[in-house]
Amino acid sequence: MVDQADIDEHAIDLEALLQLGPMAPVSNPYRIYAALRRDDPVIETTDMMPADAPRSFLITRYADVRSTLKNDKVFSSDIVQRTMGIVMGPTVVGMDGKEHLKHRTLITPSMAPRVLRDGGFQETVRRTADRAIDVFISEGEADLHRDFCFQFPLAVFVSLLGLPADELDQVHQWGRDLCLVAHDPARGLLASEKLLNYLTPIVQAKREKPESDMIGTLVTAEIDGEQLSDFEVVSFLRLLVLAGAETTNHLLGTACFAMLNDPQLMERVRIDRTLVTPLINEAMRWESPISTVMREAAVDTEIAGVSIPAGASVLCHIGAANRDERQFTHPDLFDIDRADNEHISFGYGPHYCAGSHLAKLEAEVALNAILDRLHNLRVAPGGSSRMIGFSFRGPDSLPVIFDHAEASC
Repeated sequence: MVDQADIDEHAIDLEALLQLGPMAPVSNPYRIYAALRRDDPVIETTDMMPADAPRSFLITRYADVRSTLKNDKVFSSDIVQRTMGIVMGPTVVGMDGKEHLKHRTLITPSMAPRVLRDGGFQETVRRTADRAIDVFISEGEADLHRDFCFQFPLAVFVSLLGLPADELDQVHQWGRDLCLVAHDPARGLLASEKLLNYLTPIVQAKREKPESDMIGTLVTAEIDGEQLSDFEVVSFLRLLVLAGAETTNHLLGTACFAMLNDPQLMERVRIDRTLVTPLINEAMRWESPISTVMREAAVDTEIAGVSIPAGASVLCHIGAANRDERQFTHPDLFDIDRADNEHISFGYGPHYCAGSHLAKLEAEVALNAILDRLHNLRVAPGGSSRMIGFSFRGPDSLPVIFDHAEASC
């Protein structure tokens, strides 16, 4: 079993942590989170924020985070719209109540398990995984993070949306730049404009001549006679570029990291593929790919006895909650046999991630492809990797070697 305490020995203090951007290469923040859960599970961080920021609180215990995410009447998602909405546009993650229900009803059919597992999509995902592996398999070595975990979700994204592949890397970089808007507004806004200009003609063309891909489904979806506008579809696609590709990238990386650091675990999963599902679930819990979610108090309220005034922001730390010793036995251990794995990495309540089925399907297919084709997979001599990130968590690299290179099936 992999124990986080044995991997990274250095942590920074909370104030420094909060000043860093969402992509900052933070190594091991879990000692900070454990101390907060023990001593300050609801801590005001106003003094650590910019002078003009509203009052703010950070919550780290599982029960508090889950109950906050569940109660959208008291803890509004509108703050997401007023922050990330600047670059995303109107998306379902920043909506509440009837508006949220309407948009979720329109977008959910495009990512339903039946749609993803029928119509050959699962086979397409496997072919995509094999093509990614074909690029490096003859070398007998690779950086799985760079050569597979990063590339594979992007290629699936192209297939799912029916987008041209020639500008894929640029599109993904624009997506990553979106979340930097709070720390580098010019860069975030430029990426938003670039994606708008790139995606709008594609959406318009799909509306005129719908195809059997996700954009085609989105532009033809209807509820009570209403459809999503072109701008609303583009806004949702910008969200998918960031959240969809990044989540699967980090999820795959964490699962591979865990197996590479525990060869017995890798052999168990290789022999018994029914263990791929609990491997994915534990990877989601152990290192939540998206670790933080913001809410805003709509009314005066309290969390765990701490008064939260209306208008205050609440940073729900999912990564800390998923390591809560009150909920999970030996939470720092990576253990696919744990019986108490009700992680909240896909959120909880009304805003439970609509793309969760897609992320899990991609990860399942990708991990099976890796185990099928990269025999005797192991860490490259002298190679090392570490888990990094604040809002997005995953390995910085995965240098590996392997035997018995094969052509794709």
